[in-house]
Amino acid sequence: MTGRPLIGVSTYLEAGARWRVWQLDAVLLPAGYPRLVQRAGGLAAMLPPDAPEHAAAAVARVDGLVIAGGPDADPGRYGAERDPRTGPPAPERDAWELALIDAALAARVPLLGVCRGMQLLNIALGGTLLQHLDGHAEAVGVFGHHTVKPVPGTLYGGVVPEEATVPTYHHQAVDRLGAGLVPSAYAADGTVEAVELPGEHWVLGVQWHPEMGEDVRVVRALVEAAGGTADG
Repeated sequence: MTGRPLIGVSTYLEAGARWRVWQLDAVLLPAGYPRLVQRAGGLAAMLPPDAPEHAAAAVARVDGLVIAGGPDADPGRYGAERDPRTGPPAPERDAWELALIDAALAARVPLLGVCRGMQLLNIALGGTLLQHLDGHAEAVGVFGHHTVKPVPGTLYGGVVPEEATVPTYHHQAVDRLGAGLVPSAYAADGTVEAVELPGEHWVLGVQWHPEMGEDVRVVRALVEAAGGTADG
């Protein structure tokens, strides 16, 4: 395949969203995600929450998959009690995105998890999360920045070989790694900032928000793994 691969991006499901004269349930995706996919040479398709049994059919129709950032995952998904600082659950989205991840892994479809998406990838493979850490979100609704250091010899380290400053907004992080996952970038405080599955299948999770920055290299690598041309 050459040209522009179709990259599916998971979405929010929000009750009573407001725009113009409307207040209705809505599926939402910050525009940074499709814009970044487009800049990286792909075509973006929104994948709103659906019945988990439809995930394999959805994944079969895309060339690559992005699990977007969003609310905290239900701690019950990794066998933990809810910390008081953990946000309200999004059960439909948890179920759908975990099913998408399972389907992408089974079908060997290139997969990128962003923030929550990285955490769900870890959960899907049997890992756990730290439910709260300080210093990775500056203020409510405001993206901050910090540096991440790649691990040499990893997929991420090959895509971004130098220390990079990235847009960040999270208060949870990977604790115990899921089966087969290896860390491929760290923050200065030792927080795992990227994870991946070594091997031929392109699977990467990043804790930060590339859609809020100018660096397209991670998503361009996803697009290329999905069959796109290098020049996008």
